[in-house]
Formats: sequence, C-alpha cells, structure tokens
Amino acid sequence: MPRHEIPTYRLIPTRRTLLRTAAAGVPLALLTACASSPATETGARSGGSDGGGTDLGGSDGGGDVGPGQGSDVTEENAKLAVYAAASLAEILDELVDKFMEAHPTALVATMPAGSADLVAQLDAGAMADVLITADQMTMARAQDQGNIAGEPVVFATNVPVLITAPNNPHGITSLADVASPAGVDLALVTCAPQVPCGAAAAAVADHEGLTLSPVSEENAVTDVLGKVLNGQADAGIVYLTDALTAGDEVHMTELPGAEEARTEYPAAVAAEATSPTLARRFIEFLAAPEAQKALADAGFGAP
Repeated sequence: MPRHEIPTYRLIPTRRTLLRTAAAGVPLALLTACASSPATETGARSGGSDGGGTDLGGSDGGGDVGPGQGSDVTEENAKLAVYAAASLAEILDELVDKFMEAHPTALVATMPAGSADLVAQLDAGAMADVLITADQMTMARAQDQGNIAGEPVVFATNVPVLITAPNNPHGITSLADVASPAGVDLALVTCAPQVPCGAAAAAVADHEGLTLSPVSEENAVTDVLGKVLNGQADAGIVYLTDALTAGDEVHMTELPGAEEARTEYPAAVAAEATSPTLARRFIEFLAAPEAQKALADAGFGAP
C-alpha cells in the first residue's frame, strides 16, 4: 500500500544518536529532518551485498527486494527507523549505541510503543525500516497485512511478573490475591487482551485457574508500570525486564506458569523500508553476541 505521512506520529532520535552523529560530523539539520518527518520512498531496488546469511527481506545483489521497498542510500547518510515494542524502550538506547559503533554516521530513529499500536500505525501508512513486536501473534498480523518483507527473526524472550508498590503494603504474595473474588478491593492493572503483555497476563491467570478483573487495561506495558508507580493501581502484571528497570520503586512477585506464558520478540524488515540493507544489518546485530549480552544483562531471555 502507498506510504504516506502521518503528522501526529513522529520518530524521535535517541540521545546517543544525537551525540554520535554530531561527533561523526553529521549535520544536526539532517538528523532533525529525520526526526521531524517520516522518510520517503526512494525507489524499488536495493544495492550492495550482505554476503549471504539469513533472509531478512530479499537479496541485495541487485534483484527485487519486495513490493515497494526502496533502494538504500549510502551508509554515510542512511536513516533507519526502528519501531519497537514498549518493553524494549530502556534497552533500545543501549542497543542503538552499540550498533552505531559499527555504523557511526547512520541516523537511527526509534519509536517504542505498544506492539499492537505499532502494527496499526504501519498498516495505516507510517514509515518504518524495522518492526519489533513483543510476540509472534502481533508480528503475524503485520505479515498478513503485507507490511513485512522476509521472515522475522526472534532475538529475545521475556516473562510476566506481578508488581506492587514498594514494601508491598497490601501483603500481596500471589496472583490469587488480586484475582476475583479475593482481590475485589484491590486495583489491578493489566495490558489489554490484544496486546502481548495482556495475552501473557491471561496465560498466567489461566495456568492458575483464576479470573482477573482489572480496573484498567492498557495498550502498553509501560503504562501498566506507570500506574503502579504513581499509585493509581495496587498491583500490575508487567514483564520481568520492566520490574528490574523499576528496581526499588516496585515490589516484584514471580508467577507460576510464567515460563509457559513466555513471550518472544521477533524483528523484521518492513515491506516499505527505505534502508532495507541497514535494517537487515540491525536485525543481524540483535542476534549477535554483543547485543545478546546486553539483552541478558537487562533481564531478557535467550531466543
């Protein structure tokens, strides 16, 4: 489908992108242009060679790279737009920083948001080079819509946990404490069912034979975390990595059945990517040892 500009949907360069591109002598005006408006299509073919490896969206040997995919600009001014699941928001900056050590003059813009929202935006015409979702089902939706080129690559996993305020003031020790009917007086927040973290919450509840009655269902796991942090909720179901990031600001309880509810993170080249070669390199980097170590240090599981 034709790509078009969505005025309210902007890609924001990371802080490290600003520092590294400035150090490399890339004009900040060029980076600002990347952030202030989505990229535009540059053609229908891709140049260069990646020397083989996993097929992440077509051959770079001069052949077709998929419907609507643009030809790569030179790496000196290549712009990479990465749409990533909200639960990757904290680690994404570090991953981009490491990737740019090998590609110091590339302009990387990131958009962390709920996976379902990202897929909807992509289908509505938003420009992206890489799509990363927090589960396979949401990525499959993007594939069914024709918005993904090649096969997605799973590079990380995550598990759900229960969080409360520090010191656990309500003495919550299990999911049963916040499920119906025992937890009727407690405010539980989860993700919406169509969101990966919501599906994970439903899976752990099913494992325990429990019924959850959340007072709010959010579109992104970061919103669940935020409501617990600001006292709007007594408890929330988030990913392990979100709880680890919050540190002493939350009390974490591991959940039985969490491994069975484990979610996988696939990454794929967008069908309309304007920098498909750089997009493939970024996905290959995510599966490489350096990125895998950073992900493990942040609490993500191996694929």
